[in-house]
Amino acid sequence: MRVLRRKAPHLPLGPDGHAQRKARMLIAWFVLVGAVLIVMAFSSHLVQRLPLSPAIVYLCVGAATGRVGLGLIDVDPMHRAGILELLTEIAVLITLFAVGLRLRMPFTWAAWELPVRLATVGMVLTTALIALAGWLLLDVPPAAALLLGAVLAPTDPVLASDVQIREAGDRDAVRVSLTAEGGINDGTAFPAVMLALGLLGTHELGAFGWRWVAVDLVWAIAAGLLLGWWCGVWVGRTVLRLRGGGHRLEYEEFLVFGVIALVYGVALALHAYGFLAVFAAGAGLAHAERRGRVRKDAEDDAGHSSRLSSFSGQCERLAEVAIVLLIGATLAWVSWEWQVLVFAALVLVVARPLAVLAVLPRRRVTKAQRRLMAWFGIRGVGSVYYLSYAAGHQLDPAWTHTVASAVFLTIAMSICLHGVSATPLMERYRRRRQPKDEPAPRREGL
Repeated sequence: MRVLRRKAPHLPLGPDGHAQRKARMLIAWFVLVGAVLIVMAFSSHLVQRLPLSPAIVYLCVGAATGRVGLGLIDVDPMHRAGILELLTEIAVLITLFAVGLRLRMPFTWAAWELPVRLATVGMVLTTALIALAGWLLLDVPPAAALLLGAVLAPTDPVLASDVQIREAGDRDAVRVSLTAEGGINDGTAFPAVMLALGLLGTHELGAFGWRWVAVDLVWAIAAGLLLGWWCGVWVGRTVLRLRGGGHRLEYEEFLVFGVIALVYGVALALHAYGFLAVFAAGAGLAHAERRGRVRKDAEDDAGHSSRLSSFSGQCERLAEVAIVLLIGATLAWVSWEWQVLVFAALVLVVARPLAVLAVLPRRRVTKAQRRLMAWFGIRGVGSVYYLSYAAGHQLDPAWTHTVASAVFLTIAMSICLHGVSATPLMERYRRRRQPKDEPAPRREGL
């Protein structure tokens, strides 16, 4: 990412020139993010009335300040993959912990059946359908098509707050399933990514794939879930004991970053999937509080997890601004060829819906609920992370630009289509299911 001189953007620069360019980049980026945050803070009540999500506003601002617009920022995602990987990694971690905190569900198969189906079998089918579309339309090798499918298959908990649960106690099947699916499949997508990288020759799979099965599939998933759940439950019980003994935690919000950093670091050290571990930690912390509370009043029921969820939700929206602005700036870089456009449309209206409809049991959900869950997916901050992560494995430049263009164009289309349709579709769904005297939930700001 760099600031461009409109008249001579490619002039050679010495050491001082590079330092000046870096300084201008930082200035432009901080000013842009700061201005967007202030404007959205003052106008959030107006945005809430519009039939679109705030992410669409961020996307348009990012595109307007990119190379096709004002020319302030030029983002080449493949050359700046390290920066994008770090930013999206932080955003996804914060969101996964927040999602886990909001999912105060009993630890039973009946409660978790739908999201587990979506995040496992559903995601495998989605990956296969996307890979098939990429292989047929984009003229990329089969392994590269598999990587494309693995990158785009996981749904995004960062940008999908308008179709997810907003508070503890929400038991709506659509919101709960989409929320839990986004928390789980941002980690379960890793085995497919690692398999694709192995087939491309940049990751060790072992003889007949034994290492991929034993380490990348079984161990990394199981260890991540168990580690995160144990740490979350332990932290939750410790907090409850301290509160029960009359000790007030002055810096309780520190638990958000503390638990995320600790669990993620230990998971990486154990070669487990850190995304799954952080999600499980949030869910374990909320579970420990729900099981350990003494009083039944509403205030105690909210407990520390509601305050942590509110704090992490604010951090989540701040990260959303920075990431979507970057995604918007990349649109000047992608290839707007008809094959890429058709591929993105197929991913959104064919691959995801067919996979979801195939795995959701009719006995558990209505036709309207199946259609909503089939439509809402992608959005893509997690996809940007996986693409950036894969870019660090020396991919073949012959097809890298095509794959990256397909990823970013699909994400942009998803942000627009799902962002515009989320409010009217969810509002119509709510009116059909909600009693007339019950007030409608308010949309969140920023």
